[in-house]
Amino acid sequence: MLSLSTCIIFNNQAEQAVNFYSTIFKDLKVLGKSYCGENEPSGPAGSVRTVLFRMLGQDFIAVNGGPYFKFNEDITLTINCETQEEIDNLWTKLTADGGKEIQCGWLADKFGVFWQVTPKDLSSMMLDPDQKKSAHAMQAILKMKKLNIAEIKKAFEG
Repeated sequence: MLSLSTCIIFNNQAEQAVNFYSTIFKDLKVLGKSYCGENEPSGPAGSVRTVLFRMLGQDFIAVNGGPYFKFNEDITLTINCETQEEIDNLWTKLTADGGKEIQCGWLADKFGVFWQVTPKDLSSMMLDPDQKKSAHAMQAILKMKKLNIAEIKKAFEG
């Protein structure tokens, strides 16, 4: 059976990032770690090379890959939230300690990983057959950094 997991390549902060995420996502479980041997580009012998973890029902592998790889907005981790309180809470925690707010529900955490913190119903609004309604919602979103569910729904409903 096929399965899918997400690999996130850090410079040398894989373990620190997983520890940080574990303070935000209480269900995060470390499933295993591997360590560097002699003369590996991932780090000194005995240091963490990879951390396999499960968060929000999804498997991830955090890798220390060195400074060769850079994060950008092309790939983001998207969290679909039920309530504004969830959006506010995640936004505050993920932008803490040097993270940055971006446009339209995007943010970068302090490690440079890009996230989208969105309302659960956003996809259905964007895919609504009434293109005017979805366009109004999108116009509201374009004016926001952290998304506001009430304002998006108000724009959507006209």
